[in-house]
Amino acid sequence: MNEIKHAIQDDYPDDFAWCYGCGRLNEEGHHFRTGVEGEKTVTVYTPQPEHTALPGFVYGGLIASLIDCHGTGSAAIELHKLNGGSVGDGAEPPRFVTASLHVDFMKPTPHGVPLKAVGTVEKIHPKKFKVVTEVFAEGEICAKGEVVAVVMPETFLNK
Repeated sequence: MNEIKHAIQDDYPDDFAWCYGCGRLNEEGHHFRTGVEGEKTVTVYTPQPEHTALPGFVYGGLIASLIDCHGTGSAAIELHKLNGGSVGDGAEPPRFVTASLHVDFMKPTPHGVPLKAVGTVEKIHPKKFKVVTEVFAEGEICAKGEVVAVVMPETFLNK
């Protein structure tokens, strides 16, 4: 499974790198990393032992968190691209918050294997994007979700 060489989260400023799901500075977090593969966005993550629902299967909350952070990271990638940037260019990308999250679990997700979230981004407003994400384990779809992500409000920014 492909490793993400350049992730949008790597370029988030330190003040915005604390998310439990994708914050690189949160020592206890998952450290999800979202990059680009062709026309899609991709996050690869291997669940840890504590992410067990029951022996052999992944806890659904982890899957929801993966879809959530993959969605906001994907929206950041898309708007950064629309603004003339690219992942890994060193420029500060836009940040997003989740307006809505919907997850459908297609089948139990096996534990002990890397999960691959693959996203398709659609701009639905200048500051709002819809990201449809499919989560695969060993090449089989296990979950599908949709995130509506909005540009982080100025009141959240410390500028």
